[in-house]
Amino acid sequence: MNTRFERTGPLTELTSYPQWAQDMVADCESTKQSVIAHPLWKKMSDGTLGRSGTANFMVGIWPVIERFPAYMAKSLLKTRFGRSPGDNLARRWLVRNIRVEQNHAEYWLNWAEGAGIPREELLEGVPPRGTEVLANWCEDVSGRDTLAASIAATNYAVEGATGEWSQLIFESKRYAESFPSKIRAGTLRWLQLHAAYDDTHPWEALEIVCTIMGTEPAADEVAHIGECIKRSYTSMRILADRCVEPHRLLEVLSSAAA
Repeated sequence: MNTRFERTGPLTELTSYPQWAQDMVADCESTKQSVIAHPLWKKMSDGTLGRSGTANFMVGIWPVIERFPAYMAKSLLKTRFGRSPGDNLARRWLVRNIRVEQNHAEYWLNWAEGAGIPREELLEGVPPRGTEVLANWCEDVSGRDTLAASIAATNYAVEGATGEWSQLIFESKRYAESFPSKIRAGTLRWLQLHAAYDDTHPWEALEIVCTIMGTEPAADEVAHIGECIKRSYTSMRILADRCVEPHRLLEVLSSAAA
């Protein structure tokens, strides 16, 4: 039986993908929504997050931004040219996009500076306790798991959810106008790119995953990919929690000590 997957429908329509992938995405949706609907994005948009929460956000996510090209490079090392259609598709895509991610690191630093967080605080500071979970997970899945799992967890899940929450902030007129007009465009460059660019990026990642796995993968393989996607979403939510309630962990520790 031929189980090879070749997309024939539109890239950004879920029905263009195998049934197992459609079911997996549906199963992960509630976990994804816990990220997209997180109160952090509203607080950022309406200007009520505060300096402490903003610093936790910028510094806490910086290790993921800075290391993202490396996550993709780890995935690239798993490919072999000519071994399979999935390897070939992943290889071309990863090579093309690694340099793009490098530019995004500079844009993140510009956003942080515009928001009042000096780049030295990101480059030399220690990420707030509790925010490291996402970076640690991305490092682990990219380095130790399969090609399909690493692309699903980082390029599909992390970039997909990021594209949606960044759009919520970028579309906020109040947030944009909180920056002086002379620095606004440069400050919001990261948000602008992710609110538009990542609309197709995660779909391309999903296509790669489906091409690697085919139309009828084993049930346990699909379950594993789904768990990797959920873990990415959960890690993002934990980091967002730390930004909205920046003193929450210290309060919990103090209570426990008492």
